[in-house]
Amino acid sequence: MNLNDLILELAIFVAILLGTFLAAKIFSLVVRGVFRNWVPAVRSHFQRLVSITIWVIGLIFAFQQLGLRLDFLLLILGLIGIGVLIAVKDTLMNIGAKYFSDVYVPFKVGDIIKVAGSTGKVIEINPITTVLLTKNEELVSIPNSLFLKEKMRNITPHVWKEILVPITIGSGIDLPQFESEVLKACNKIRKYLDERFPPVLTVKSRNQRSVSLVLALMVKEPDKKNEIIDEINRKISEIEQKMARKT
Repeated sequence: MNLNDLILELAIFVAILLGTFLAAKIFSLVVRGVFRNWVPAVRSHFQRLVSITIWVIGLIFAFQQLGLRLDFLLLILGLIGIGVLIAVKDTLMNIGAKYFSDVYVPFKVGDIIKVAGSTGKVIEINPITTVLLTKNEELVSIPNSLFLKEKMRNITPHVWKEILVPITIGSGIDLPQFESEVLKACNKIRKYLDERFPPVLTVKSRNQRSVSLVLALMVKEPDKKNEIIDEINRKISEIEQKMARKT
């Protein structure tokens, strides 16, 4: 190998390292923004895991550029990766279960539930645990992964009637007008709803690009929930498209 080829390979090696550094920084910022509502300590660990993963991939490409054998390096990295996964297995299970429970497990903050021999009011749902307040004013911390394994009973009054419809709109849409249009749409399906409980649209979170909301409806007949959800989602989509064209 002549000097020019060596210089070129070293230059590419350095370029890959710089690209890896920039990619790790960018993805770390993305993770911090997307998961800004997570517990800071958990978010920090996740950012670190993403950065390490990017650096490992970058180093593999960089050393390949130098023509070095990577068998032993890949073996060491694989063993380290397995060790890390084993160490954080429970944490990852709880984080993953939290997002599955958001979709498939019918409870929210404020509900009264029974699970794993504990009964209480849900006062917090974080990425790792769900916290209950019992009648004796004791705090009970339930790992989120337990909700995918154990039978859970929601004993909140009228809970069987409730429908929660998640909505995400662009930050440029006029929120008061959007709320007014959504409530008008709900009025058109009022024959399916319990008149004692008017629809409620609340803001869950917001950032520079979007606003996350939740529409709460109380139905008369639980067997019509899917029909109602499909209809209200169709109306909300039409409202959002109409308002987005005006912005």
